[in-house]
Amino acid sequence: MLTEKAKERMRILIFWEKHGLQATLDAFPVKRRTLFNWKAKLEASGGKLEALNDQSRAPKKKRTRIWSEEIINEIKRLRWDHPNLGKEKLHPELLEFSKINKLECPEISTIGRIIKDLGGLRMYPQKVSHFGKVKPLKRSKKIRKPKDFKVCYPGHLVALDTIEEHLNGNRRYVISFEDIYTRFGFAWSTKSHASLAASEFFELCLKIFPFPIKFVLTDNGSEFAKHFSDKLKELHMIHFHTYPRTPKMNAHCERFNRTLQDEFIDFHKSELLNPDIFNTKIIDYLAWYNTRRVHCAFGNKFSPLQFILSIQPNNFNLPKECNRGWTYTKN
Repeated sequence: MLTEKAKERMRILIFWEKHGLQATLDAFPVKRRTLFNWKAKLEASGGKLEALNDQSRAPKKKRTRIWSEEIINEIKRLRWDHPNLGKEKLHPELLEFSKINKLECPEISTIGRIIKDLGGLRMYPQKVSHFGKVKPLKRSKKIRKPKDFKVCYPGHLVALDTIEEHLNGNRRYVISFEDIYTRFGFAWSTKSHASLAASEFFELCLKIFPFPIKFVLTDNGSEFAKHFSDKLKELHMIHFHTYPRTPKMNAHCERFNRTLQDEFIDFHKSELLNPDIFNTKIIDYLAWYNTRRVHCAFGNKFSPLQFILSIQPNNFNLPKECNRGWTYTKN
C-alpha cells in the first residue's frame, strides 16, 4: 500500500532530478545521504513506489524473557488442566507454586506475555466428523455492526427481535420488525421459535415495507439462524449480529417491543393462544401505529408513514458518487 510519505518522497526525487541537488537541499528539509538512500531503494525495487514506504524499525535482535523451566512447565500444566484459564486466574495458583518451590513468580501481565510466547496455549473442544476425522470445534465468527455505522436512508438498516409470552403452560412468540430510519414497525405472532418461522415473517416484511433493505440486525437467537440466515444470503443482504448479552446494540427494536407490550400485547394476551385471531387484531393496531401515532424520534410531529411522505430523496445523507471518467456533456 502506497503511503502519503512515499508519495512525498517521490515528489522530492522528481524535484531533485529536475532542479539539481543543491536546490533540493535548500527547498526540502532532507539530507544528501537521505536522497541517495531513497534513490537506491527505488532502483533496487525496479521503480516500485512502495519501496519508499517507511520500513519497520524493530531491532533484529530482541530481548527474550528468561524464566525457569519449572515456571514455564507449571503455566503449561495449569492451562492444560484448566483450558483457556486467563492470566488473572492463573496468578494465584502460580504464586502458591512459586512460594512452595522458592521461585520468583511473574506478574499478571508477564504471565500473559509468556503464554503468548508459548503460542497462546489455546485449546479447543474436539468433534468427530462423519468421516471419522477429529477436528477442533471452533465458534463461528459473526459479523457485528460497526461502531461508527450511521443509518442514512429508509431500508439502510432494519432490526428484528422476538417477544416470548407464557400462557397456561404454552409458549407464544411475537416477532417484531422495525426500520431504524423511518421507525416503520411490523409484528407477527407464531407458535414456533424456529428459524423457518422467522424466515416466513421476513418475507411478509419485504412485501409490506416499501423500500429495498440492505442491512439486517438481530440478536444471536436460534430463530435468526439457519433458514433465516439462508434467506438473507439468498437476497444478498448483510446480517449483523449483536454481541451476547448486549440488547442496547438493538435498542430501537427493543423500545418498539416495549411499546407493543404496553399498548397492545398486555391487553390481548388471551388471544395469543390463537395466533390467527391475535394477528388479525395486531394488524389493525400496526396500521394505526404506522399511519397515525406520532413518534418521539420525529419530535411527536409525524407518524412513520407521515415521515416517509415528508422526506425527499435528495435529503438522504448518501456518499457522493465519483464522476471521474464520465464523458463531458454540455447538458
